[in-house]
Amino acid sequence: MQTSSSLSSSSSDSKPQMKEHCDHQVDCLKMIQLILDGEATDQQLARLKANLVSCQPCIQMYHLEQEVKELLTKRMEKKCCPEQLVATIKSKILTFS
Repeated sequence: MQTSSSLSSSSSDSKPQMKEHCDHQVDCLKMIQLILDGEATDQQLARLKANLVSCQPCIQMYHLEQEVKELLTKRMEKKCCPEQLVATIKSKILTFS
């Protein structure tokens, strides 16, 4: 799996005309999020990479999502849950099973 930073560079010499509007922005956003979370397939990665060559809104959305993810990662503080809370959650899950 390639890293998200490899999406920014294009290996194509001829540049297609950039689209100013994305007709499938919701699907692109879902794919961008999968890629940034490291959960995308190689096929999804290839599809988005090909799309980023010519779709200005998707390029902007990719960079925005990447920035948000980086900021959240830097700002989040990882704390352990109290054991009592973990035990309570586990017991409630078991009662639903």
